Amino acid sequence: MKRAILLLLLTTGCSRKVELPVMNTVPEFALIESSMREMRNQDLAGKVWIADFIYTSCGGFCPLMTQKMKKLQDALPKDIRLVSFSVDPENDSPHVLAAYAHEYGADPERWFFLTGDKHALYTLSKEGFKLPVDDTDGTELDPITHSSRFTLVDAQGRIRGYYSMDEEGELARLIRDAQALL
Repeated sequence: MKRAILLLLLTTGCSRKVELPVMNTVPEFALIESSMREMRNQDLAGKVWIADFIYTSCGGFCPLMTQKMKKLQDALPKDIRLVSFSVDPENDSPHVLAAYAHEYGADPERWFFLTGDKHALYTLSKEGFKLPVDDTDGTELDPITHSSRFTLVDAQGRIRGYYSMDEEGELARLIRDAQALL
């Protein structure tokens, strides 16, 4: 019996294929990238990507999120894209986002920083990504309350996972899941 189980494991492989649920589909968007070009969700079609929502003057967890995105950029295959959406478009102009991206070593060919209409960005966060955002109840250090989660999106534009930036092992799980979608 043990021999049969061992043979079965050897012939079918010991690794489990990760099955990720489909949680939502990213709605259409048209925003401005830090290079001043318009970027639409269709520009990401056929690519696996990871999104986060940040702002450049954040006194809270945004710098740590951006550092972790840099780690993702360095660890993941070049086919995987990264997208940082600003939740403070009134202050995060494309020029400001470009400087921020440069400061963190973002590869402009695969890590995009997007800004645009505030209502469109907030609707995208709340309704498209199902992530909270609010600029009325924040603290002095972090006046815009927003999610600290990373979101994994597949090549068809479907959300396949949410990952906490501060839980042990979540970055490794995100890397594994992103690679499994390639």
